[in-house]
Amino acid sequence: MGKKSEPTKKTTKKTPPRSNIVKWLWRLFFIFVAVNVVAFLLMSSGLIGYLPRIDELENPIDKYASQVISSDEQLLFTYSQSDENRIFVDYNELSPHLISALVATEDQRYYTHSGIDIIGLGRAVFKTLLLQDESSGGGSTITQQLAKLLYSPKASNKLQRVFQKPIEWVIATKLERFYTKDEIINLYLNKYDFNYNAVGIESAARTYFNKRPIDLNIQESATLVGMLKNSSLYNPVRREQVTKDRRDVVLAQMRKAGHLSLHEADSLQKLPIELDFNRADHIAIPAPYYRQHLAKVMMAVKPDRKAYASWQGQQFYEDSLSWETDPLYGWCNKNKKADGSNYNVYTDGLKIYSTLDSRMQKYAEQAVQEHLSKALQPQFTAEKRNKKYAPYANSLAGDAEKFMQTAMRQTDRYRILKKEGWSEDKILSNFKDTPVEMKVFSWKGDIDTTLTPWDSIRYHKTYLRAGFMAMSPLTGHVKAYVGGPDFAHFKYDMVSTGKRQIGSTIKPYLYTLAMEEGLTPCDGMMHGPITIMAENGQPWTPRNTRGALGGFVSIKWGLQNSDNWVTAYLMSLFSPYAFARMLKSFGLKSPADPVVSLALGPNDASVYEMAGAYTAFVNRGIRVEPLLVTRIEDSFGNVVANFVPRMQEIFSETTSYKMLDMLKAVVDGGTGGRLRRIYNLKSEMGAKTGTTNDNSDAWFMSFTPEIVASAWVGGEEPSIRFDNMAYGQGAAAALPIHGLFYQRIYADPTLDYKDDGKFDIPANFTPCHDSQRYSPDFYRNDDPIGEGEGIDDMFN
Repeated sequence: MGKKSEPTKKTTKKTPPRSNIVKWLWRLFFIFVAVNVVAFLLMSSGLIGYLPRIDELENPIDKYASQVISSDEQLLFTYSQSDENRIFVDYNELSPHLISALVATEDQRYYTHSGIDIIGLGRAVFKTLLLQDESSGGGSTITQQLAKLLYSPKASNKLQRVFQKPIEWVIATKLERFYTKDEIINLYLNKYDFNYNAVGIESAARTYFNKRPIDLNIQESATLVGMLKNSSLYNPVRREQVTKDRRDVVLAQMRKAGHLSLHEADSLQKLPIELDFNRADHIAIPAPYYRQHLAKVMMAVKPDRKAYASWQGQQFYEDSLSWETDPLYGWCNKNKKADGSNYNVYTDGLKIYSTLDSRMQKYAEQAVQEHLSKALQPQFTAEKRNKKYAPYANSLAGDAEKFMQTAMRQTDRYRILKKEGWSEDKILSNFKDTPVEMKVFSWKGDIDTTLTPWDSIRYHKTYLRAGFMAMSPLTGHVKAYVGGPDFAHFKYDMVSTGKRQIGSTIKPYLYTLAMEEGLTPCDGMMHGPITIMAENGQPWTPRNTRGALGGFVSIKWGLQNSDNWVTAYLMSLFSPYAFARMLKSFGLKSPADPVVSLALGPNDASVYEMAGAYTAFVNRGIRVEPLLVTRIEDSFGNVVANFVPRMQEIFSETTSYKMLDMLKAVVDGGTGGRLRRIYNLKSEMGAKTGTTNDNSDAWFMSFTPEIVASAWVGGEEPSIRFDNMAYGQGAAAALPIHGLFYQRIYADPTLDYKDDGKFDIPANFTPCHDSQRYSPDFYRNDDPIGEGEGIDDMFN
């Protein structure tokens, strides 16, 4: 018996009782819990890891894209930091299908947990650690995913990601204390990046489906929610089938959660993904030149002469004037937020209510593109084909090489090579002899090709440029703004930044001065050359497009046919200084030399300035400044600025009626007659053509009772121009843009514009004195070149 008991004692000594094992397991468990509790307390207090400040948790997304809204309540474009196209929307602006799809797919117990789903987390840990199923997911709640989006940098490895998780749990629990469940969903959907510069659900809905979030249907909502797992992998543009499979998983989850019936889910899963893709891009958006100009205006700082080059004195003057007189100019730096900092269009989520009409903007862009691509550019290309001096004028053939070298020195490539110490000869050889792969512009789309930098410069200079703006003469609202043919390749804005000689479009200003001094449209002269002695004692006799008619012609006939001799006759009656002052009152900012040749428009002005100036003819002598914005709201919907038209009376109401009488004649039987003959426009209209020396600049100004429009067409520089006057004059090069634009807006039933407008002129008004009698000769159109608008040479 004693021998049998000995083995039993040995076994008892080697094997601890089961109760001891259980005790140790409990001890380890409590130690694990205690360590985690302490760790969480330390993380909550910010002693371990990174914890955002309380004010950051209360305002986790304070940098939203500012939205620019058209006058017809369409989103035109956004401004955002680092091109992040995030637009904040409220929860009540989200489709209910989005919410159902999100909760059913990402967090089924969302409304019952407090930031961490213990059941989901436990399942994820069990599957990942014990079953080695890495596809099981991380058990993250929507709140944890928001915490990750807001505060976790991209992990470089799995270990770093493991250490990020506990901090996200702590942040998630804090977010749940600061926000309601609806607000957390809203923040999450407003933060997520859906690719293609579509950050947030508003941008995503517009980018992929061209809809507002509230208008998304079930399958569209499921597609976007499916992308939340990995927007690069589940990309409906590049990976349609993979994305559809993921969408169908979301639809199945919605059925499982009771949001869809089995029949509804099956039916929706059979549908293809139907996109209306509109990539959020500051180049491919409507009104890109306006976008560029508006940001420049609103973000302007108070001008400091030290910040301007020595040759920028005029620019400093104009910017200083704008700072003092234009409330929108420098608005962000003139106004402060509640925290004392200045506004910023790229980070403050402003709503900027533009005066642009999205439909009219589209029609203006189409008019410019159609005229240049289908008519004018082919004519210019044909004229310059096989010419060694192209794209420059024939008269400047000997200077073509010099012009090209000047253009070369303005490129970034030249500046980089120069900085590296290259000689001029070596740089020139590099430009001429080193082919480079590149994209070049064409009206049929960009072309991938190989060219030398020299040939690339020449190629792009061959394309004609244009600027067009339309505005209301009554309110000043700018309705359309087209700064060039293609923003991606030609970013220089020919509406507000570029200024060119205005040619004969200056003549109505001189005629206005004459009417103010008591002349009438029926006054006139014997038609023949006019010579004026300038201040320097030199005679000035302008050329004309027709010979002497040998009879009396009226002032009205002179403006109708843009006759230089009638214009010179008027110039002989008044001081050039008085005329220069008149130009300034019309809003032309560039200095105008008070010389007699000023009558033919050698001075520079922008399309923007010219449009504003011509409003006075419609507006009874009151000029209205172009207005870009009507109001601004902050990110909370509070109106922080209102803008009203700025007006100035510059001539009398009687003079305005006289000018209307004469400028209408330009369209009804003069140099603007193509608007009637070719474009079949019926409304009462006034207009003026303009062509500068050697066809360097082609202008056309037009107005109806409701619209003033201004257009310029020409080369990138004045030396690039038509050799043939028939194509280069204002009536041929610039007028058609107006005609195409008016045709489109009158054909749109959603626009309140009719082709039957009448100017508001008193019924008893007569433009001439009772003693003056009209003659048919006053209105004859015997122009030998068809439009009466030729070269406005300033000297013989």
